[in-house]
Order: sequence, then C-alpha cells, then structure tokens
Amino acid sequence: MSDTNDFATSLMDDMDPGLLDLIKNQINSFIKWDLVRFFHDNPHTTDTADSIARYTGRDVRTIEPELLQLARDGILQMEDLAGMRVFTLTGDEPTRALIQDFIAACDDRQFRVKAIYHVIRGLR
Repeated sequence: MSDTNDFATSLMDDMDPGLLDLIKNQINSFIKWDLVRFFHDNPHTTDTADSIARYTGRDVRTIEPELLQLARDGILQMEDLAGMRVFTLTGDEPTRALIQDFIAACDDRQFRVKAIYHVIRGLR
C-alpha cells in the first residue's frame, strides 16, 4: 500500500497546481479532454452538440452531458442561437491561457501519464 501512496504522491508533487486543479475538477474525463482539445484546436467554433459529436467521432448522447458540464465549469460558453443550443470556447482569457498550458503540457509524455492517472483515479 505504501508503494501505491508514494507513486500517487510523486505524480502530484511536480505537477503545476493550476493544471492539476483543471484535471481534477474540469477536464476529469477522457471525453472532456477530447472536447477541450477540439475547442482549443478550433477556437472560433460555435456549434451544436450534434455537429461537435460528428467532428470528434463520438456519440452525441455521450458528449452532450460533458459539453453541458464544461459550460457550467466555465470552459465553454453555451447559448441559444435560433432555437439551437450551441457551444463555443470561453472568451475568458485566464481560462483560455490555462487551456493553452494544458494542451502544451500534453505534448510531454510524462505529463500525459500523470494526467491520465488523475483522470482514471477521479473516475473511480
């Protein structure tokens, strides 16, 4: 048991606290991770859950609750446009900067392993 706790501690010790908080509280599923990457890569996209599901290769029934949660958490903005619910990346600059930092950190394999660990740990 001690080895497991030491491993978990080592995975948190050197992770940026802002990114760790983002992973534990907002990007706490692999679907949300995909959605955040999609909106990061397409920052001017404003679209429906159906279209976003098609672009990301996921089922709309799977992503819609995650889109709603990301909107509640301030990562996305949600609005009613001509009777359709659409989502876009937040305009909040500090949040966008944090997302940029997260996506850039994902280029590092060690960071990804740690992030994956935290997502899986949070799913339990």
